Amino acid sequence: MDDLQFDPGGSEPTIADVAAIAGVSIRTVSRVINNSPKVNKDTRERIQAAIHRLNFRPSLRARALSMGRSLLIGMVHHDRNALVLDTIQRGVGQEATRRGYEVISHAVPMTEADGIAHVLDFARRSRVDGLVVLPPVSGIPGLPDALRAERVHAVALSSVPITGYGTVLLSPERAAAGDVARYLLSLGHCRIAMITGPRAMVSARERRVGFIEALEEAGTPLLAEAEGDYGLAAGIEGAHALLSLPTPPTAIFAANDVMAAGVLKVAAERGIAVPSMLSVVGFDGSLLAEMLTPSLTTIVRPFGEMAQIATRHLIDLIEGEPPVEPDIPPLRLRESQSSAPPPA
Repeated sequence: MDDLQFDPGGSEPTIADVAAIAGVSIRTVSRVINNSPKVNKDTRERIQAAIHRLNFRPSLRARALSMGRSLLIGMVHHDRNALVLDTIQRGVGQEATRRGYEVISHAVPMTEADGIAHVLDFARRSRVDGLVVLPPVSGIPGLPDALRAERVHAVALSSVPITGYGTVLLSPERAAAGDVARYLLSLGHCRIAMITGPRAMVSARERRVGFIEALEEAGTPLLAEAEGDYGLAAGIEGAHALLSLPTPPTAIFAANDVMAAGVLKVAAERGIAVPSMLSVVGFDGSLLAEMLTPSLTTIVRPFGEMAQIATRHLIDLIEGEPPVEPDIPPLRLRESQSSAPPPA
């Protein structure tokens, strides 16, 4: 290879030039550019040396045309929580960039007919090679079948099993909510209340059921509950209702960190000290939990890591790599300043 000379003739080097210098096929060069594992170490190093020698920069458009793909990935969602969504989008973007793809994010309305139509229309218009489908969109009945009929590769995140997607990354939210209940019981709380998410959402139902079942297994029924919508106003409204009970709770589990922030706000307004008079626990482990005062005890969901794994599996599907079982990181309870034993 060192004896070969390259005469660019005044033009930019091409993938064919790299292949000629490295003594391999254009397809093999393309695999190295796309970080495919199908190239052995010696060949990969020879190609990378040729790329460096020629100062070759592959054009996204040229790569897409040569591969018959757009090299675009869609991320479809219905999430108002900007902190959570930003973390997921960063995870998708990091893995996509590493593999030579770009990401387009698209918000979807949460009705069955409109949701499917919006996802399909987005996939057609953007000509994405595949989709990362976030909850609650992933749970729209009929969506996996509709995507499969359109030959759109899709990987989903969900709190319950779903059939029809290429891969589903399961987040065991029922079990995690049960961990919250057992944690509060271990602190000595027996007057425990909850602000749920919207019952129409699978994640909200999973968290509610897991929390209540764990309390009942320990012989401690839920004191009271208020239904929320995962928003700050719902957390404020629910906290006012629960803390106005004749016998108020000593602990409140809010089904996400945003509603838990609402509980902390109401407690401060009412002069209820947290955690000496009231313990508050959230769910998500978003940056918000650490920004609050006191900092929030919460269930940490590894959004960024799960997004990277989902994107890796999606690109493998797109590129025809053999499917493997995803290694899903666990959810865990992070104890912080907002929880303590109940007042004596």
